Parts: sequence; structure tokens; C-alpha cells
Amino acid sequence: MSTSMLKMYISFVGMGLLIIAIGLILLSRYKLKGWLSGIVATIAYISLILGSIIIFYIVLSGPTG
Repeated sequence: MSTSMLKMYISFVGMGLLIIAIGLILLSRYKLKGWLSGIVATIAYISLILGSIIIFYIVLSGPTG
């Protein structure tokens, strides 16, 4: 597998984590109450941070040749 394809798949994982974070944040704010809302929000923000780090890495690593 080439480096370009590997970066593409890694960026898909990053984008997936960001989409999951959006869904979990909405779920925790509008549908859940109490401690369950806090746990889901914590998981959502961890997903947001990990997804952001992955996308940041892919963008800054530059083009592949």
C-alpha cells in the first residue's frame, strides 16, 4: 500500500471520529440527563480531540510524491 493511500485511510478515520463526536455531543446535550450525559460528553470530546489531532497531522505532513 502506498503512502498516499495510507494517509487517505487515516484521514477517513479522523473524519469519522469528528462525525461521531458531533453525534455524541448532540445526544448528550438534548437527549440524555445526569451522569450518563457527562460520560457520553466526555467520550465525545475525546473523539473530537483525537480526530482533530489526526486531521492536523495529515494536513501538516504535506503532499506525498
